[in-house]
Amino acid sequence: MGTVYRATYTKPIPAGAELFTKSGERFARWKNSKGRKQVSPVTMGQDGTDRLVVESPTYVAKYRDGSGIVCKVSTGCRDEDAARSVLSKLERRAELVKSEVLSKGESAMADHQTTPVADHFAAYLNHVQAKGATAEHIADLKRKAKRLFADCVVGTLRDIDAETLEAWLNDRQSEGMAARTRNTYLQALRGFCKWCVHTERLASNPLIRVAKADEKSDRRRQRRSMTEAELVKLLQVARMRPLAEYGRKTTRPSEDEAEAIGGAPKRSKWRKAALTLDTMQAVVQRARERLAANPEFVEKLERLGRERALIYKTLVLTGLRRNELASLTVGQLDLDGAMPFVVLKAADEKNRQGSTIPLRLDLANDLREWLSDTPNTATLRLRDHNATPDSKRPLFTVPAGLVRILDRDLKAAGIKKHDERGRSIDVHALRHSFGTLLSKAGVAPRTAQAAMRHSKIDLTMNVYTDPKLLDVAGALNSLPSLNLNASPSTERNTMRATGTDDSMSSALVPPLVPNSGKRGESVSFAVISSDDDDERTARRATLENRRKPSEKALPAVFASKASRMETTRIELATSGLQSQRSPS
Repeated sequence: MGTVYRATYTKPIPAGAELFTKSGERFARWKNSKGRKQVSPVTMGQDGTDRLVVESPTYVAKYRDGSGIVCKVSTGCRDEDAARSVLSKLERRAELVKSEVLSKGESAMADHQTTPVADHFAAYLNHVQAKGATAEHIADLKRKAKRLFADCVVGTLRDIDAETLEAWLNDRQSEGMAARTRNTYLQALRGFCKWCVHTERLASNPLIRVAKADEKSDRRRQRRSMTEAELVKLLQVARMRPLAEYGRKTTRPSEDEAEAIGGAPKRSKWRKAALTLDTMQAVVQRARERLAANPEFVEKLERLGRERALIYKTLVLTGLRRNELASLTVGQLDLDGAMPFVVLKAADEKNRQGSTIPLRLDLANDLREWLSDTPNTATLRLRDHNATPDSKRPLFTVPAGLVRILDRDLKAAGIKKHDERGRSIDVHALRHSFGTLLSKAGVAPRTAQAAMRHSKIDLTMNVYTDPKLLDVAGALNSLPSLNLNASPSTERNTMRATGTDDSMSSALVPPLVPNSGKRGESVSFAVISSDDDDERTARRATLENRRKPSEKALPAVFASKASRMETTRIELATSGLQSQRSPS
């Protein structure tokens, strides 16, 4: 038979409390934060200090479960009768488990319903972290769950409801939240519920039927690929701009602008002249003259520009993502072999698989020169077991604000960030450029998929390939011309000239094909001519050959082959007429 009681615990005695003894027991009297007097027994703690004995405001149920184990469960009830009602339900469930009407898992599932959802989610985060998730992913899950639990008023697992979540998603849509962002919130909570089902905390996933938003019809960030000319300009500007920033002329506001702001402008209102690709060389030269007394600083700026240009080039020619490039160290490069490559660790790759990425020879040479200018770079080979600690040095110092740096480089190069369709260029757009350049170069789709490290080929072909930059018109020009007003003979001659005539394709068939076993008496063939008279002459010659088979009717090139037909039992393949066989 179970029982209910109020649990007790101890806590330090408040400052200013009055200690007294009554009937041989010690007590403490003090005022709480609301000014009310409180009296509690006093006991000695494990450390030998006096502590207050405080009674829990809610009741605890003590009973034996279906396995006969004594359990203590908080009822959450302040009323004793309500606590006994909870106790009776717990004992009833224990009897069902004991009689095998319920399983232990189903009984434990019922207990999980009253546990705070924050405790379940903390256990879920430990599970995700044990699988190797990054700290950024853990923080993102925690942030999304905290918002969902607060907005949807989720205190326990039983409060997770599909209808409530759908209403929340609809409200976010009306506020302008993108479809992809809404789907990330849905996926975060759905993954948590799926884990609860696997750990027998929930019987089923309550969000399994909540539909995802259509991201294709509501894409907020559409990237475009860069052309080869734009990439060349970008690399030129990226290399010169760090030094050119110190050679820009400062311009004062015009008289009209000064009147608009109410008088002579302050020095802080002066602006530097804009950088352009045409004036870049002159501005760089002016910067060298200004910084002539500080050659070390000039060298530092030049190296910074060289690094930025090399970062862009590496992203375009390898398809690496920004975080993947930032994770590379010198020891992950192999530049000495016949095929240079870089090894991307599984922990640093998006799909957590790890890859070996080949490098173009010109890029490998640029990286070799970049590292040779850095002292104490003893090894560039991953297979060298005697690698120095310098091999753990990052290959590049990829800035956190690379997207803002790219925007300034685009502006200086005269490259529009957004095109007429609203598509933009950012750091990840360099990976799109990599995929588009592969397709434009005629690389097979399956090879391009492997180079992009995609799991699905439609992602490579449809998302990371810009059809605007592909030569679709050139592909259409390779199709045969179909002239509706041309005569049959003219059209036939045109098809022969373009190589689309059937008679031309028959020339690709081997001239000798196996015979069925019967000896051929004669062979007929069609004469290809571009003139109608020649065709009529050829038909008359063919009819004569049928009436009187003769080896003289064959051209000289086939005479020797026809003389050997009797022994090899093979005959010439013709493009139009059937071979005549002997009656025997």
